[in-house]
Amino acid sequence: MPTKTPNAGRLLQVLGTGFGLAVIIGNTIGAGILRAPGQIAAWLPSPWLFLTAWVLGGFYALLGAISVAELATAIPVSGGQYVFARRALGPYAGFIVGWTDWLATCGSAAAVSILIGEYSGALFKNLLGKTTATAAFVVLLFALLQWRGIRWGSSIQNITSSLKAVGFLALVIACFTLANRAPSQPAAASTAGSTSLLVGFVLALQAVIFTYDGWTGVIYFSEEVRNPGRNIPRALFGGVLSIIGIYLLINLALLYVLPIAQLAGKTLAVGAAAEVVFGRYGDTVVRSLTVMSMLSGINAYHLMASRILFSMSRDGLFSKTAVKVNSGGTPTISLACGTAVALFFTLTGTFEKIIAVLAFFFVAAYALSFLSLFVLRRREPDLNRPYRAWGYPWTTGIALAGSICFLLGAIKEDTGNSVNALLLLAASYPVYLLMKRMKA
Repeated sequence: MPTKTPNAGRLLQVLGTGFGLAVIIGNTIGAGILRAPGQIAAWLPSPWLFLTAWVLGGFYALLGAISVAELATAIPVSGGQYVFARRALGPYAGFIVGWTDWLATCGSAAAVSILIGEYSGALFKNLLGKTTATAAFVVLLFALLQWRGIRWGSSIQNITSSLKAVGFLALVIACFTLANRAPSQPAAASTAGSTSLLVGFVLALQAVIFTYDGWTGVIYFSEEVRNPGRNIPRALFGGVLSIIGIYLLINLALLYVLPIAQLAGKTLAVGAAAEVVFGRYGDTVVRSLTVMSMLSGINAYHLMASRILFSMSRDGLFSKTAVKVNSGGTPTISLACGTAVALFFTLTGTFEKIIAVLAFFFVAAYALSFLSLFVLRRREPDLNRPYRAWGYPWTTGIALAGSICFLLGAIKEDTGNSVNALLLLAASYPVYLLMKRMKA
């Protein structure tokens, strides 16, 4: 359990399953589903292989949810996967997971705000050429909205995530009702150069898993969820299944409108489909959908980043002042720190480098969470577990093995950023010792 800190504020236990679903959808569905299908179609030029990759990516997320649901209900503490790693594997493992997760989340907020700025400039002439200013405004706006409290932040999350889901489903319906079915074609030759089918499938799975990343959203708020033993598993499974359904519908709609040979290599696959459906208005439709979908993402990133830093501060891995919570249940100092870092990334344009390096750690965090379940089952057999992972140890073992394979593939295919991530890992230990000394 978290270390008690004098004068620490209190998070409010006011969230339900609906918020859990909203934050998972808001945190997961974003630019990835707009861009990834074209890349994956280039590696897997068969409709069945293309769809199989999306199903397997969803299966990995579902296996992960089975294990994470047990951890989140047995340790109902806000802060995300940091909480599990610290409890099972020690403070240093928690430090690594927490800091990389926090920086990646702040960097994602910057990336999303920049995308909103770029697309808003294309939609509104008075915003053209003001990408950075628009992005900074969006970062600050959502931080100020959340400052009022978790009830306000959760309402915004529910509204923006609902609009996102409705927008994508409307696009799917439009594809099936307003466009003619694309003529069936034999499987095309791979457009990914000399990439073999096996390597292409591995690369496609990596892209799919990146697109599914975010399904753990609700666990950042575990102690703020009412009846966590029931509502967290419901949110996790409902959220993952909803995302699988939305992703499959989107990809089926893309294949209905475009032959896979035309889909392959498109940098914005959904945009290409929208042009077929809406003609010259297709670009406006996709840009509007993108901006709308990104709003729920930036709200979720602010909410999550503040909980990570709050939890780490409570455990002595950051300044004790960051445990302050206002009457609305918002960790204000933690929110301010995350907003400042997101603004720095936005104004300097360094978020791409940060995310590229820290992307290695997001699956590593999954792997450590699955490992944590094994450790806690063995070391704390009497721990109260309102939900027990179905199929343990096999489901957890498969998820852990999948994570390890993903990491090995990432090291092989993106050696430069992987080496930088490992160097960052080595450099983190002196920082960790410094934090411990400051606490003492």
